[in-house]
Amino acid sequence: MGRLARRPAVANPGTLVSHVRTRGVLDVACRCVSTGYCRSYTRFVLAELQSWTIRRWAIAAGVAMIVILLVGLPTDVIPNPVFGRPVAVTWWSYPVLVVTGMLSGLLAATYVRDDRLTTADELTDVDQRVARAGGFAGLLSFFAVGCPVCNKLVVIALGTVGARRWFEPFQPLLAVGSIVLLAVALRARLRNATSCPVAVR
Repeated sequence: MGRLARRPAVANPGTLVSHVRTRGVLDVACRCVSTGYCRSYTRFVLAELQSWTIRRWAIAAGVAMIVILLVGLPTDVIPNPVFGRPVAVTWWSYPVLVVTGMLSGLLAATYVRDDRLTTADELTDVDQRVARAGGFAGLLSFFAVGCPVCNKLVVIALGTVGARRWFEPFQPLLAVGSIVLLAVALRARLRNATSCPVAVR
């Protein structure tokens, strides 16, 4: 007998597919609409965000503001009478602070229970790792936009001159790393937000 070809998994019309993995190479997230047409991953993410409730968006906005204040006030990126810094704020600190807050808010909102889903919202090991990655990214952004000579740990390790010479040039890399880590964590949460089994015919 000849070898039977394996039939591909087919999603019923209206089924939401979190991701399709073929031979360990193709990893495409898609949303199957009534016509069975699958959109690209970017459109899937946009569709997922559009399906969020007002409650989720409110929590995302609230967490974003909290993160911006928690990072921006002590580092004096947001001017205030309590904290100060002898080194001027860099121009890229402002967009980094805003993007960090937005991504943190969106990531936090993915952990809000969606009452429209019938499946149990139990945190898996992956979800817990994503949450820890988000917290670590926020810490990185704090060091990235902070004053290089105001960080006691850096000053103790490198001294004031070393902080300006070695740590300050490294801060933009910390900023990029924090944003990338938050984006990857958010992608992982959105990809698995509304996954469901796909029937094989």
